[in-house]
Amino acid sequence: MRLDKTVDGADEAVADIPQGASLAVGGFGLCGIPSVLIAALLRRNAGGFKVVSNNCGVDDWGLGLLLGAGRIARMTSSYVGENKEFARQYLSGELEVELVPQGTLAERLRAGGSGIPAFYTPAGAGTQIGQGGLPWRYGPHGQVAVASPPKETRAFAGREYLMEEAITTDYALVRATIGDRHGNLVFHSSARNFNPLAAMAGRVTIAEVEHLVEPGELGPDEVHLPGVFVQRVVRVPPDDPAAERRIERRCVRAEREGGAGHGAHS
Repeated sequence: MRLDKTVDGADEAVADIPQGASLAVGGFGLCGIPSVLIAALLRRNAGGFKVVSNNCGVDDWGLGLLLGAGRIARMTSSYVGENKEFARQYLSGELEVELVPQGTLAERLRAGGSGIPAFYTPAGAGTQIGQGGLPWRYGPHGQVAVASPPKETRAFAGREYLMEEAITTDYALVRATIGDRHGNLVFHSSARNFNPLAAMAGRVTIAEVEHLVEPGELGPDEVHLPGVFVQRVVRVPPDDPAAERRIERRCVRAEREGGAGHGAHS
């Protein structure tokens, strides 16, 4: 593997992602999502993707763009509440969905990147998550066509635990604030959510970075994810519309009578 992992652009970076590939995608809500790489993937004809991500964006941004174009066949997520098209496709049987507790999803990705095939967790023990039967895919008439299987259980110190298998994917798409040409990455604040975990799980990890620096400019203690987990680095053009940082839900407090308005967003 060459030390300089930079590629000329997002289109080149995703050019070899084939039909039906599995993808781990970083981000939480719309925070820290690899929107430039998602836009590049949307420009290709490939689809049928099996995506692992905390959520599926919103109807008009992030992974929601791929979903709306019919490019996603299966989602493994922990939260899907902001996407109406997601709900429509799932309930109509167009989309297979595996819902996973958020901490379990994070650990399954981390385990995959660490070479740990499975682990035990108390999350979901004694519920349908462990017992099986959750609808993964509906049939054309609303019947359950594919259901979750039961999970192996084991007791430790008198408490029941579920065995959860690690997740690895063909590719991973992540976004970092700073990256060097060797693939060492730094994430800003809460964008350091699922990005490092998704990057670890991908056999080929592609990182879009807002600021590209030379090797040696990042101190060892600054690096959040070492370059050993990253195969390709793309600098995000500052004028690329796909690089926009959107707010998932904006809340504004009404102006008070006789005083200045106070605004807030999240």
